[in-house]
Amino acid sequence: MKGLFITFEGPDGAGKTTQLKRLAAKLQETGRDVIVTREPGGTSISDQIREVLLSPDNKKMTDQAEVLLYAASRAQHVHELIIPSLAQGKIVLCDRFIDASMAYQAYGLGIDEQFVRSVNHYASSGLQPNRTYLLDVPIEVSLARLSHRQSTVTGSELDRIEQKPADYHRKVREGFVRISEQNRERVCWVNASRGEEEIAGDIWSDCNRLLNHF
Repeated sequence: MKGLFITFEGPDGAGKTTQLKRLAAKLQETGRDVIVTREPGGTSISDQIREVLLSPDNKKMTDQAEVLLYAASRAQHVHELIIPSLAQGKIVLCDRFIDASMAYQAYGLGIDEQFVRSVNHYASSGLQPNRTYLLDVPIEVSLARLSHRQSTVTGSELDRIEQKPADYHRKVREGFVRISEQNRERVCWVNASRGEEEIAGDIWSDCNRLLNHF
């Protein structure tokens, strides 16, 4: 049986992790075998790379190193966890995937799009999601949510990427919008400025239709 690969994307603070967990619970209620994972990370090796990538102590990291470290983490994740799970007929829900690299590195950092795409195509052996839910919020909402989380959640510290300036996050958000427009068959754009229940309802409705084809 063929599995189903679903990713969640969006600017920081868009609520994608919350919605991923809600969809996972809904799918499990229907008896589906679901794997919940994230990037960077998802395996022991990938999680070790994640610590290097996101640590606020690593502000001197070069753009080139960032691209290659994300790709290295993804290569391990894809081949150790995602592909084997899909081969077993499972539904894999992943918090971020290659679209994030395109948005954050090609658009946010200004690195050549074709280079970022090529490196990650190699790292993932060409794996593409069946569906991507892109949760979108205006940049002002994104930054306000990050600030609120930092000030209200005990022990919460913004990671190296989240600490980047507003102009960078604006470019990232514009990148995600462009990715959505260029991949309408795969990417389901979601207005994440609404209430959590309404967003979850829209995602479940679309996912239900998707399940009928698999």
